[in-house]
Amino acid sequence: MNFNSRLFDRIRIGPSVAEEVKDSGAPHCDHPGCKRPGEFRAPQGRGREGKFFLFCMEHVKAYNATYNYFAGMNDEALAEYAKDAAIGHRPTWKLGVNSKAARMAQRNRTTNGEQEDVQDAFNIFGSRRTQQAAQPEPRVGIVARKALEALGLDENADSVAIKARYKELVKRFHPDANGGDRSREGTLQEILKAYQQLKSTGMV
Repeated sequence: MNFNSRLFDRIRIGPSVAEEVKDSGAPHCDHPGCKRPGEFRAPQGRGREGKFFLFCMEHVKAYNATYNYFAGMNDEALAEYAKDAAIGHRPTWKLGVNSKAARMAQRNRTTNGEQEDVQDAFNIFGSRRTQQAAQPEPRVGIVARKALEALGLDENADSVAIKARYKELVKRFHPDANGGDRSREGTLQEILKAYQQLKSTGMV
């Protein structure tokens, strides 16, 4: 063998297994008695989430083959875990139940037990009682209200008052009743339409 050959200079010999463990600086495998590097993480199990063992390839395979997160749990505990898994194991409460909101509502109650509005320093929303007094429940719909306004009546008018007012206005604006004056025919048409709308709503 020619030791002076250029090919001989290019030969490289890798380090032994013992040298690899010694020089790598990586933590050792957590399996008892194993001196190889622990390059692969394996979870430690239930109750120790976020913590891992470090194994070499051979021992991480063996560990994963027998790993069972639910070991030791009975059927009740498994059912509870499955129920909590649907919400990501986060705390929940019933709809409408909120301790902070309940405390604020209790603090905002008046002496007579009637709850006041949420704090409104600029009175943007106004109090409930003011709003209820200012905006009473309408007795008639928008269409009927406009028809009554066309006849010059308010929402409290009954069928007798509506009929009497209708006859009065027709006599006043109908051309046959006012000497053939057709200048108010547009007003007459509005009166006729308003009366028909009131009839359709059952007010007449």
